[in-house]
Amino acid sequence: MFLNYLKNFFLKYTLKNKWQEVSSLATTSTIKTVGLLLDETNFFKKESLIQELISSGFLESNITVIVYKEVINKKETQSRYTFNTAVLSWNGEIADTVVSQFIQTEFDLLVSYYETEKAILLLITNNSKAKFKVGFSSIDKRLHHLTITTGIENYTIFVHELCKYLKILNKIEL
Repeated sequence: MFLNYLKNFFLKYTLKNKWQEVSSLATTSTIKTVGLLLDETNFFKKESLIQELISSGFLESNITVIVYKEVINKKETQSRYTFNTAVLSWNGEIADTVVSQFIQTEFDLLVSYYETEKAILLLITNNSKAKFKVGFSSIDKRLHHLTITTGIENYTIFVHELCKYLKILNKIEL
């Protein structure tokens, strides 16, 4: 327990030293691929959130989802790829191939759907090759082009606001 706390502390320290301001969005293409990073520690309606994105015009085949969970029950079957801090080394590198591929994928849109700051989620969001990043206002603004103020339980409001802003930016056609 104490070692996990120390590992998390050093990772946050390392990340804060590496952060840079995000450059402005230079591309004018529409959004086709979506990466969704969820924290299932506090939010249990992941399938409802995905269905809300699909009903807003995104194709299910173009949505890639990974889920963070503090404790993974080995007996419980997961519908989406689930990971925890065990994929993280002491020097802040991801040792899991699925999470590494998620980071290296150039999504048109990355939705970081978590409210509580956790080092591993910040690492994935910060290092992602996504062209456009979206998250909550409680997440560090240096990581995102767009922050939406709502509670994590209000996923319908989040998706509605997201689509409204993307339409304004001419990124989607509704």
